[in-house]
Amino acid sequence: MSFSMYDAAIPTFIHTLTSLKNILKKGAAHAEAKKFDPANLLNARLAPDMFPLTRQVQIASDMAKSSAARLTGTDAPKYEDVEKTFDELIARVDKTIDYLKTFTPGQFEGAETRTVTVTTSRGSFTFDGKTYLRHWALPNFFFHVTTAYNLLRHNGVELGKADYLGSVQG
Repeated sequence: MSFSMYDAAIPTFIHTLTSLKNILKKGAAHAEAKKFDPANLLNARLAPDMFPLTRQVQIASDMAKSSAARLTGTDAPKYEDVEKTFDELIARVDKTIDYLKTFTPGQFEGAETRTVTVTTSRGSFTFDGKTYLRHWALPNFFFHVTTAYNLLRHNGVELGKADYLGSVQG
């Protein structure tokens, strides 16, 4: 059996979002244990011109759901970006995982050659599905998950590589 676009996308997004959810839980527990306002972590940035933790999680969620939708020629659900607490961010990650679990391998047939166009503030980019997944969707997704991890780690949350990788069992 060959490795499919479904295999590259859906299990990867679900696995890493599950790790992100656990990282967020550790962030919430850290704030509670240290008896400080969780907003200190939720609004944390590594540089003044970057998005805070809440937005990093929102973008990671959006990248996972929109990528699956683009690759299958379907419409992704729209989520309002209103999360202000760890519980709300965790609920958003759970909602994204639940959405991703609705996809089947059959929906990804032909996804590697499907034309995908992404419009950003920098312009429009058009890819075939395989290039989109490998060089746009997954790198962007991992960038925002990694940044969320780094924001919490930088602010004293006890995290390590094992938290980021999650359970590596097949």
